[in-house]
Amino acid sequence: MTGVVEQDAERLRRWRLLLGSAAEGVCELDGDDQRRDAALTGLYGGGGGSRTVGEAPEEGGKRSGGLGSSAPVLHRWLGDVRKYFPTSVVQVMQKDAVEKLGLRQLLLEPELLSSVEPDVSLVGTLVSLSSAIPARTRETARAVVRKVVEDIERRLADRLMAAVHGAVDHSQRTRRPRPSDVDWPTTIKANLRHYQPEQRTLVVENLLGRKRRSRSAALRDVILLVDQSGSMAESVVYSAVMGASLATLKSIDTKLVVFDTEVVDLTETLDDPVDLLFSTQLGGGTDINRAVAYGQSLVTRPTDTVMVLISDLYEGGVAHELQRRVRELVAGGVTVVVLLALSDSGTPAYDHELAAKLTDLGAPAFACTPDRFPDLLATALRREDVATWAEQSGIPVGR
Repeated sequence: MTGVVEQDAERLRRWRLLLGSAAEGVCELDGDDQRRDAALTGLYGGGGGSRTVGEAPEEGGKRSGGLGSSAPVLHRWLGDVRKYFPTSVVQVMQKDAVEKLGLRQLLLEPELLSSVEPDVSLVGTLVSLSSAIPARTRETARAVVRKVVEDIERRLADRLMAAVHGAVDHSQRTRRPRPSDVDWPTTIKANLRHYQPEQRTLVVENLLGRKRRSRSAALRDVILLVDQSGSMAESVVYSAVMGASLATLKSIDTKLVVFDTEVVDLTETLDDPVDLLFSTQLGGGTDINRAVAYGQSLVTRPTDTVMVLISDLYEGGVAHELQRRVRELVAGGVTVVVLLALSDSGTPAYDHELAAKLTDLGAPAFACTPDRFPDLLATALRREDVATWAEQSGIPVGR
C-alpha cells in the first residue's frame, strides 16, 4: 500500500511541474522542485502575476515568468537550469531562452557565457554575434566554441578519416605492388584456390596491394560550398569541423568556401576550425549560383573531384544559371551532392522544386546528419551512386 501511495505522490508531483501554476494546490513542492518550477515558469510562463527568473515562487500567488534583463538574475537562472535538468534539456531551454526572449546581447557577458551548457546552437548564436562581441568577452566566447568543436571532433573525426581512408585506398588497389606495399591478408584470400594440400603450400599468382603515391599528390579533391545564411548556422558549424578534419588527410585536397551574396574562400583557415567559424558572417541573402561558379573554377581534375553544396536552396541569384552549371559539372565527371542541411535538427524548410531539378540533373539533394556524413563522403569518393546510398539508408532524396 505504501508503494502505491508513493507512486501516486510522484505522479502528482510530475503533473504539478508540467502544468506550472495552473496546478497549484495539487501538491506541495519541496525546495529543489520549487527551483525547477521557477526555472520552467521563468522561461515558459505559468499564469498571472509577475516575477523574475531566479526568485522562488511567491507563496499562494499565481505568476507568469519572464527572464529579467539583469545579468545576475539570468546567471542564477542558468545555474538552476544546469543543476536541476539533464544536459539535453538544458540545451533546449537555453536555445528557447535566446530565441523566444531575445537574450542574445546578454550572452556577450563573460560571466553568463561561463555558465551556459555549450552546444552547436549556442555556437551558431555566438558566431552570428561575432562582430558585436566585446574584447573582454571574446576569449570566453572562443573557449565555448572550442569546447563544442572538440566535442564534435571526438565524436566524428576518427569515423570520417577512417571512412575516407578506406574509400581512397580501395580505389587505389594494384596487382603490381612493391613488396613493402603488398596487402597480404587480401592476397592470401584471393589466391586460396591455388592452395596445394599435398605440399601444404599456397601458390600466389597475383599480388594485391596499394599503389604508392607521391607525398605531394592528393588522390581526390573535395570542395565544400557552405551556405552561411542565418538558417544554416548549425550546418556551418559541422562543415567547419568536418572540413578541418579532412584537411589533415594528405590523400584529400580540401577546399572550404562559404557564401551568402558574396563568396569567401576559407581554405587557408582550415587548420583551426574556431578561427574559421569566427571568419564566417551568418545571415544575409543567398547567391548559390555565384558560389557554384566559384567552386567550378576550383575544379582541375573533374573525375577525381567531389563537390558538396550545403544549402537550403532558397536561391537569390539566377536559378537557371545554377542548374546549367550543375549540369556541366556532372557531365564533366564531377560528383556533385547537395545537402539541404548538415545537422542533427532534421530536414529544414527548403526549395522543393529546385531540389527536385538538381536531383534530376544528377546532383542528389537530401538532408544529412553529421554521423552519416563520413559514409556519404566515402560513397562519393568511391564514385558510387550517392542517391542509391541515401535511399538505402532511409534518407528521402529531394522531391
